[in-house]
Amino acid sequence: MKNGGRLGAALLALCLLLCGCACGAAQREGAASAAEAVGRAARPAPTPAPAREAAVGSVPRTTPEPTPAPTPTPAPEALLLQNMTLEEKVGQMFFVRCPETDGAAMVAQYQPGGILLFSRDFEGLSREQAAETIAAYQREAKIGLLVGVDEEGGDVVRASDNPLLSEAPYRSMRALYAEGGTALLCAAEAEKCRMLRGLGVNVNFAPVCDISDDPAAFMYARSLGLPPAETAAAIGEVVATYEAENVGTVLKHFPGYGNAADSHAGVVYDDRDLAAFEGGAFLPFKAGIDAGADCVLVTHNIVPCVDGEAPASLSAAWHAVLRDTLGFAGVIITDDLSMGGVTDYTDGASAAVAAVLAGNDMLCCTDFETQISAVLRAVEDGTISEARIDESVLRILRWKLERGIIAAQTE
Repeated sequence: MKNGGRLGAALLALCLLLCGCACGAAQREGAASAAEAVGRAARPAPTPAPAREAAVGSVPRTTPEPTPAPTPTPAPEALLLQNMTLEEKVGQMFFVRCPETDGAAMVAQYQPGGILLFSRDFEGLSREQAAETIAAYQREAKIGLLVGVDEEGGDVVRASDNPLLSEAPYRSMRALYAEGGTALLCAAEAEKCRMLRGLGVNVNFAPVCDISDDPAAFMYARSLGLPPAETAAAIGEVVATYEAENVGTVLKHFPGYGNAADSHAGVVYDDRDLAAFEGGAFLPFKAGIDAGADCVLVTHNIVPCVDGEAPASLSAAWHAVLRDTLGFAGVIITDDLSMGGVTDYTDGASAAVAAVLAGNDMLCCTDFETQISAVLRAVEDGTISEARIDESVLRILRWKLERGIIAAQTE
């Protein structure tokens, strides 16, 4: 009994000891947990990043649209072109010989770009009468006319052949230069310009840039009679004189006539090699171009060093030389398409078409009724593109704008 009592007391003491340990551990864990909680509470919470405030009056950010490039303003000649009919465009490419009668009616019907006057058109007219006749042509033109003459001086005069218009026919460049050099030559040309402009003539088919050293040659009397460099210098001064007087010039006869025969009578060959042109004949043309010449007239001579098949006037290869080698950006015109140098080479109806395809901007001709119709048909059947026509008409309109013959229009 005593043994059982002692055993029970020992068991009871052990249980109490175990319970006390468990309670102490629990108390320690609770205290630690409480301490951690207190520590967490004591630490300040992290400050959140402040919200980005929108500026007063701001709009939400978006990707900006690119600013469109400004539309370029069309050139004045382009504005004029866009309102023209095909018939009006083709008409602008013709520099026609004035008919003996009813010139104003012809202008009203065909609306040519230019009209070329000869001695018969001035014969017996006073200055006032001549000016009124030309003004009547201009009144019938929807787009102002280039009014031209061949007033070279010497053997080739038109207006000054009439004593009512000039005290005497103008002297040749050769005679003027021989007497007084460039100074006398340019003084005479300035006076000529003022007379022509007073009549309403705004283009002179001059100066002659050809170099001829054979007294028997067709072009000898019409040339200056100087070596290439001196001829070039004089031509540059003459063109500058015309520029100052606001009269258009036509350099002729590209690529240089030399001592060749008369192409009015038939096909003519010029067998000089290209070096002869590059070192001589081209120089006066280049000087005139650099001085501001408006137009270059191309001869009907066949010049094999560049094209042995076609007259230069109908040769794309020769036109490329004028544009690319000499840098001419103005109006290129044929010599008269009724001359033998063309009519013996091609039939009349196809001459103008061939001339346009070769690169001419204007066609000088007497039989314009036939030639205008031929070019219109060629555009309609696709032989000539309308873009090709536009290219030339833009140059013609630009020439007229620069000379004040027509005014620019607003959009």
